[in-house]
Amino acid sequence: MEMEIVMPEEVPVMTLPETAFFPQALLPLHIFEPRYREMLRDVLAHDRLFAVAGLDPAGETAEERLHPVASVGIVRACQKNADGTSNLLLQGLARVRVLSIAREAPYRRIKVQALASHAGADLPTNAKLRASLVRLISRRVRLDDRIPADFAQFLKTVDDPETFVDLATFALCDHAGMKQRLLETLDVHERLHLFGQHLRQEVSGLELQRKLQGRLSDEDITRN
Repeated sequence: MEMEIVMPEEVPVMTLPETAFFPQALLPLHIFEPRYREMLRDVLAHDRLFAVAGLDPAGETAEERLHPVASVGIVRACQKNADGTSNLLLQGLARVRVLSIAREAPYRRIKVQALASHAGADLPTNAKLRASLVRLISRRVRLDDRIPADFAQFLKTVDDPETFVDLATFALCDHAGMKQRLLETLDVHERLHLFGQHLRQEVSGLELQRKLQGRLSDEDITRN
């Protein structure tokens, strides 16, 4: 049985550039820095929770460099290596607003406030948007062989629009700024719409590339 998890007001945080972590997503991490080794020892001995937050290069202070919204996750599996490093799998639990930095040493801890999404539209409307995204994702899979077809098949089984768009964004969106924007968007309808716009642009670009490429292979086209 899953135990009920109460979101604490303060959590350790790992800060990663160009990263937006989402609820329900699974993030593999390799822990090697001394501060994060200590953090991991503490969270495994406590509640197994820590946040992953992206960094804003435009920020001037430590707090400004932290994006205002992050996600708290739970360590689902962890393997310690002979050299003291660890490999772990973190599952996202909830969006949180970063209120402040509570302390920096021996590792950073932040004060957070749990954030709840709202539907933004009725279920049939969001379900219709989800269905259009399923079709777009299938088109993108056909155009980009880096995306596993079995992942697209898995997404088709995720009926909840919010879970669907969060998992799809985390796995398929390569644009760090857009991922962070979608993480900060609490309106699920708007989140679905924004991700759809982004996906359509990507699909259109890939289709145009294929049309211009014609029968040339990817290797041949790069030699032009």
